[in-house]
Amino acid sequence: MKKVILISFLLIAFSIGHAQEAGSIKVNVINASSDEGKVLIGLYDSEASFLKKTYKGTMAKPVDGKCQVIFKDIPYGEYAVSIFHDENDNNKLDTNFMGIPKEDNACSNQAKGFMGPPKYKDAKFTLGKESITIPIKL
Repeated sequence: MKKVILISFLLIAFSIGHAQEAGSIKVNVINASSDEGKVLIGLYDSEASFLKKTYKGTMAKPVDGKCQVIFKDIPYGEYAVSIFHDENDNNKLDTNFMGIPKEDNACSNQAKGFMGPPKYKDAKFTLGKESITIPIKL
């Protein structure tokens, strides 16, 4: 009987402790050039996937040049966010003939690229508490 109680207690304690290892990431986007189209927001969980394959993604409609999304139940760790304002609503980042984006885009930490896209190391941040807010200016 003591073993059953001990095992039950340990399972409950583990599940409570384990549940606290996730938080939320609030992304506040400001300075959209218009309220046309939508803002696509990608959350990346590694350098290898950055700007290639999102860990989680969503979209929001800008209102008065702003929008906000919240990624919930995200395990504590290192992440980066990339956004772009899809003004013409075609679900892709439009570029010119040289591959330079024609639509506004930005990353967490306001990371900028030099002769190419931003680097993960410049855009990364750590989620290590219940919630974090990431401001991004287009």
